[in-house]
Amino acid sequence: MIVIYDPSLDELLQKVWSGARVSGAEALRLYGLPLEELGALADRRRQLARAAAHEGRGNQIVTYIVDRNINYTNVCNVYCKFCAFYRTEKDDDSYVISLAELDQKIEETIALGGTQILLQGGHHPRLTKQWYLDLLDHMRSKFPAVNIHGFSPSEFVHFREVFGEPLEKIIADFKAAGLGSIPGGGGEILVDRVRERISPLKAMSNDWLEVMDVAHRLGLNSSATMMFGHVETIEDRIEHLERLRVQQDRSKGFTAFIGWTFQAENTRLKAPPAGAHEYLRTQALARIYLDNFPSVQSSWVTQGLEIGQVALKYGANDLGSIMIEENVVSQAGTTFRMTVDDMRRLIEELGYEAHQRDNWYGLLN
Repeated sequence: MIVIYDPSLDELLQKVWSGARVSGAEALRLYGLPLEELGALADRRRQLARAAAHEGRGNQIVTYIVDRNINYTNVCNVYCKFCAFYRTEKDDDSYVISLAELDQKIEETIALGGTQILLQGGHHPRLTKQWYLDLLDHMRSKFPAVNIHGFSPSEFVHFREVFGEPLEKIIADFKAAGLGSIPGGGGEILVDRVRERISPLKAMSNDWLEVMDVAHRLGLNSSATMMFGHVETIEDRIEHLERLRVQQDRSKGFTAFIGWTFQAENTRLKAPPAGAHEYLRTQALARIYLDNFPSVQSSWVTQGLEIGQVALKYGANDLGSIMIEENVVSQAGTTFRMTVDDMRRLIEELGYEAHQRDNWYGLLN
């Protein structure tokens, strides 16, 4: 076989190594690199991104958080094809959480060293704004040291429709009631053609980004996500990353990027499963492309503990949460579990320092 030398590829690789911003077309070229080479470039970008963190120890530090994912209701009226969690109000196993059950879950979380509650739910058509404000006020009053990381952008778009109020007022009122930050759920792929196929009744791309823009302007940080490996193309993934990067340039409110692969079991959306190599390749590309994101989180929840660990060499600097409770991905057939000891072992086996963090990536130990 004759190999033709391409000097432009060398120039692109040097560009990535030096930390310069890459274009969408360049990202597509990078995606075709051998996996190990792409991983090395992503690890280099991780080092550059973390170099200034934690008094010069950022390159050696890998973080995790102890929190719990509480789904306040499974009633939802958007019927996403990729979701096995939602129920209608008529289903026997539909629910809205009680304050007693909520308190029990938070107390269990605190006992395990938890500092945060990830609060998300379905798009319930009948819960009122006052119900949510009372819930937030109850949590803040009873557990003031626990950060409420709650309500994805698609939920806020739903609230806008149900409450008949602008996003600015809703988010400001939720913040005043105790909301501390916003998760990036519901991002899926920020390309409307894709969203119209997998979740046509859910917030579209501009809606999702608008919620994040408003939240950042009101002083609430958020994460950003991408669920891939279903009906999207590689170009769609890059467009998704581009939209996140543009938003981060504008508002600087994203704390981290988390990507994970579609889990198909018990869902109406059928697609060939994306394996570990595809996951690592996409995460590595995201780290390179999202040059303005301080952190990238590994998705051991969908990939398992071993690949979650390997992902720390493919651009990630965080292992995410121990996930005391997780109900959505597990309904689609993925049930990996992790303890704090597991987290620390996986991190330290690679020669890194393991540290628990808060939502803003401040070190707690």
